[in-house]
Amino acid sequence: MYSIGVRKIIHVDMDAFFAAVEQRNHPEYRGKPVVVGGSPDSRGVVSTCSYEARKFGIHSAMPTKQAYKLCPQAIFVHDHHFSDYKEVSEQIREIFYDYTDLVEPLSLDEAFLDVTVNRKNNPSATRIAEEIRARIKEKTQLTASAGVSYNKFIAKIASDVHKPDGITVVPPAEAADFVAQLPIRKFWGVGEVTEKKMRSLGIHTGADLRKFELYQLIEWFGKSGPYFYNAARGIDDRPVENSRVRKSIGREITLARDIVDRIEVERILREIAGDIEKTMARYQALASTVTLKVKFHDFQCVTRSISLDHPIHRATDMVSFVDGLVTKTEVGKKPLRLLGISLSGLSGGGFDEYDPQPELPFDS
Repeated sequence: MYSIGVRKIIHVDMDAFFAAVEQRNHPEYRGKPVVVGGSPDSRGVVSTCSYEARKFGIHSAMPTKQAYKLCPQAIFVHDHHFSDYKEVSEQIREIFYDYTDLVEPLSLDEAFLDVTVNRKNNPSATRIAEEIRARIKEKTQLTASAGVSYNKFIAKIASDVHKPDGITVVPPAEAADFVAQLPIRKFWGVGEVTEKKMRSLGIHTGADLRKFELYQLIEWFGKSGPYFYNAARGIDDRPVENSRVRKSIGREITLARDIVDRIEVERILREIAGDIEKTMARYQALASTVTLKVKFHDFQCVTRSISLDHPIHRATDMVSFVDGLVTKTEVGKKPLRLLGISLSGLSGGGFDEYDPQPELPFDS
């Protein structure tokens, strides 16, 4: 039972969303491994895959060529039906707003809801989560999993425990034990490099992480130290926010083949800048920092940035600054596999509205 003053947070996460939409729309795909991403002979990566495909070891962000080697009989959907995904996402969002205005989308397929005070006057966050999952299934014929707890950190991790089509509730009295048994890789912000470092320090679970003092974690992990310290103790005071401020606008392209030719590089950068200018115009935004991202054939990733005296939004200005950044890399000397531009230090009206289009954020 939740005590007075404790938040009631739900994290709803659709199950294998893009792949599930494809299986719903194409009955012949059902029960089969489906991979949404690039085609097997492309440079693309897996966006998501069905649970049938996951049994073969396929996962998000895996190169599609590798996915094909693991499961050549899989159905590869490389022509994304984004309008279908967005339509379903909007249907789901409408259900959320029937319960609360405090909805914080993280992407098309997941969101936080604060139902401490809700439109149904229902004191049980668990019952609300079950209602929402049932309504999503009735409306979209798709399943969702949910985590219910008193903060965002635990609710998000909980939603993954009983996937697919499950719910996990972690009340405050059970939080310490829940966090203690978590593998360290389940913590937000713990990627491959951080996990390796933690394991070298004898940190394998939340219980291990909890043994260390704040000053030690700051010494080892810098500004992430306080987060790890609090997370290990089930502390997360961040509110659910019903709007998200964009920190950057950008685009990157994974090339179909490695390139060295500077003229071709310049052409692609102009194309990217043109796309970003359209987005900047839609948000009526200006930017004070330009960043170039390049990834070479050996997967070495390099970024170069410049801070500007006057904000910009036009493609011609982007290209002029990016040309200077290019000279500070080995572009033209080493084969390239990826090019990207992002603008940050945003100002102006409209750029703080949540926009779930996945092709726009600049992926690091």
